[in-house]
Amino acid sequence: MLTKMICFPLMEDFIYRVAISLPAFLLAIVCHEAAHAWMAKRFGDTTGEQLGRLSLNPLVHYDPIGTVIFPLIGAMLGGTMFGWAKPVPVDTRRFKNIRSGIFWVSFAGPLANIILMFISAILLAFMFTKVSPDFSYFQVFTEMLKSAVTINVLLAVFNLIPFPPLDGSKMVSSMLDYNAARKFEDLQRYSFVFLIILIMTPVLSWIMSPALWASNLIVNIFINIFAGF
Repeated sequence: MLTKMICFPLMEDFIYRVAISLPAFLLAIVCHEAAHAWMAKRFGDTTGEQLGRLSLNPLVHYDPIGTVIFPLIGAMLGGTMFGWAKPVPVDTRRFKNIRSGIFWVSFAGPLANIILMFISAILLAFMFTKVSPDFSYFQVFTEMLKSAVTINVLLAVFNLIPFPPLDGSKMVSSMLDYNAARKFEDLQRYSFVFLIILIMTPVLSWIMSPALWASNLIVNIFINIFAGF
């Protein structure tokens, strides 16, 4: 009986975290990948579009581990839902300008998350300043928007880390000469070790903490702006 009493609140808490975070998480990873496909098309590569990836349908971007298992584990452990979608294939040979194409296609995903973070911050500030706390869904909406801000910040910053195969590494690679770029991309063989180091040490926290602090500052700035109206 005691076991059931303990398990039910934990399960309810888990379900609540998933319900609050899932919409923002799906939108974040879908927009991230769709932005890669959209920018690739702008530079002349329609591979992503032909494969149906220029879409906001989560099913076409779905990855079993990154979209389901990994984020659910994060929610189960009491953290933020974090994961990834299936990468959009890109054929750089089709780019009109290869260096610019690689840079902007790589940056498009994190940029989409940054834009979503600002939109979420604006809506959150609006909720805090213009909507009464007595509104029935006030807490639910504010928690969802807080989650959206956090998830998009984490996705943007994580993907901007300049280590292969993350987007940040491709942005750096686009600025290097051919030989230097190949040597830099060879670091991808150590990507699993790098990921373990990030997870098992405070390094990831050192990277994310300033970004999360900045996102809170942005929310507060918008709150002060709306409060003045």
